[in-house]
Amino acid sequence: MHNIGKKEFLHALGTGLLSMIFSLFVVFSSVWLCLALWIQQPFGWLISRILIGLWLIFALSVLGIYITQHFLGRGKDSLLYMVAFACSLIWYFNIQPQQNRSWDPEVSRLLSYQRQGNQITLHNVRNFNWNMDGSYTEQWDTRRYDLNQIQGVNIITSYWMGPQIAHTLVSFEFTNQTPLVFSIEIRKEKNESFSAIGGFFRQFELSLVAADEKDIVYTRSNIRKEQVYLFPIKMPKPQAKALFLEYLKTADELRAEPKWYNTLTSNCTTLVFDMAQAINPDKLPKDYRLLASGYLPNYLYDLKVLSHHYSMPQWYKMAYINERATEYETFKYKTSTHFSEVIRQGLPRVEQ
Repeated sequence: MHNIGKKEFLHALGTGLLSMIFSLFVVFSSVWLCLALWIQQPFGWLISRILIGLWLIFALSVLGIYITQHFLGRGKDSLLYMVAFACSLIWYFNIQPQQNRSWDPEVSRLLSYQRQGNQITLHNVRNFNWNMDGSYTEQWDTRRYDLNQIQGVNIITSYWMGPQIAHTLVSFEFTNQTPLVFSIEIRKEKNESFSAIGGFFRQFELSLVAADEKDIVYTRSNIRKEQVYLFPIKMPKPQAKALFLEYLKTADELRAEPKWYNTLTSNCTTLVFDMAQAINPDKLPKDYRLLASGYLPNYLYDLKVLSHHYSMPQWYKMAYINERATEYETFKYKTSTHFSEVIRQGLPRVEQ
């Protein structure tokens, strides 16, 4: 039996490891690029799918799986693959978000405002009137708020695909005025629907919606039948005002320059965390529950933002609004005030 020396063994081992790492790179980069082409369709539906097929054939050839083995030899094929993939990265990262698409009416307008001290005038506050079949009548309001009149902040979580993932909204309560909700959402086009995978591949721009609770909460609990929870949180008034202003800052940024939504890094929960951390950078530890957004209430409980007079099971029971929101359908007068009141029935009043 032929004996190899230590030097030859280490060389063979290193070569094998590099080959394995490169093969894994080819597999994962090919999956990523094929998904990007599938979502973006840069040359239309047919040509993009032909490109996906050709790329897969080329990748299999580089891996040595294709029936005729390599096209130009393993070394040249590998170099050609890396150059082609580098070009695809240049294409992908030069896809720019837009402001002038044919937007779905729900996100067709950008939030804007004027500020004079603590007096805020908001333009394009969404206040749609929804029907049970999912249709709606558009209504966009101009509203005025006094930041000194903020009397409460609520985190609303809406579950639509299991207990791990929830959409996060933040509702500000004001003295003698109906609450205002901010929601970070995808800015979808007409006839476009949400896709978690598409959210990884620059399919959607980012949108900030300011809305009435009877619009944006009602449509989730009563129309879409999502499981919705409302948690009044402990937040001192100066921090509540600062968080409100962070939303206005985000509105300024999105109006000046559109941004991409990202399912993992730039979504409804991570951006709320970023805004809150800008106010209290030392008090908000990063946590996996910012990604598994369905567990955000548990994270808030651990931070003692939710009162420890109640256990988390008790909080979930009290915060669940769907049954109360269904009761609202029996009301003779369906107003914003009545909806906001009924979904808060049974919830403790939080001292700010």
